[in-house]
Amino acid sequence: MFHIHLSLFSKTKALEADIDKFHDKLIDASISFTKAVKIYLKEGRNADFEKHSKQIKLIEHNADELRRSIENNLYGYNLIPDLRADVLELVENFDKVINKIDEVTYMFYAECPQIPDEYRESFNELVHLSADAAENMCKASRSFFRDLSTVRDYSQKVYSIEHESDLCSRKMLENIFASDRQLAEKLQLRQFIDGIAEIADQAEDFIDQLLIFTIKRDI
Repeated sequence: MFHIHLSLFSKTKALEADIDKFHDKLIDASISFTKAVKIYLKEGRNADFEKHSKQIKLIEHNADELRRSIENNLYGYNLIPDLRADVLELVENFDKVINKIDEVTYMFYAECPQIPDEYRESFNELVHLSADAAENMCKASRSFFRDLSTVRDYSQKVYSIEHESDLCSRKMLENIFASDRQLAEKLQLRQFIDGIAEIADQAEDFIDQLLIFTIKRDI
């Protein structure tokens, strides 16, 4: 069992605030992503979808600025040298999940795929699973910086959700490629399914890394 620790940045409040804001960006992006795709599946690329798409782009831009600020400021504080490289790597990989959400949202905006009625419920399910994985990844990451005692619990949730996402995406692909739709349509749908599922995959990869760093910090 992990021991309870105080915040990693308890003596550097400004940096701690940036870390908190950085985590908030992923939650904001995840919520907007879920709303955007739900709107798209019901009504296509309308004004409401475009509003959420632009919001996600703004969130991604602000997250990049926070990431650069965190990376620069890490060297200005007296952190444990052995942990600094780990924290920098975590911040970089955390940002990749936000970038992936922005990328998939833009795919819907740019390509305007035609999602057949029979697959819309499955697309919604997959989006919710990937968003849930990202949000629990965020909770695990916050715990790493604040208190290690709940890192493992949130990490296990991410693993469980990613497994559900994997099962969901596989079933969708099997159904689509067993259908009589045109190959080009099948391949486009596959691209979107893979993109959405990759959000959960990246969350799982982040957790793999986070647990290693958590054990190192707990020693």
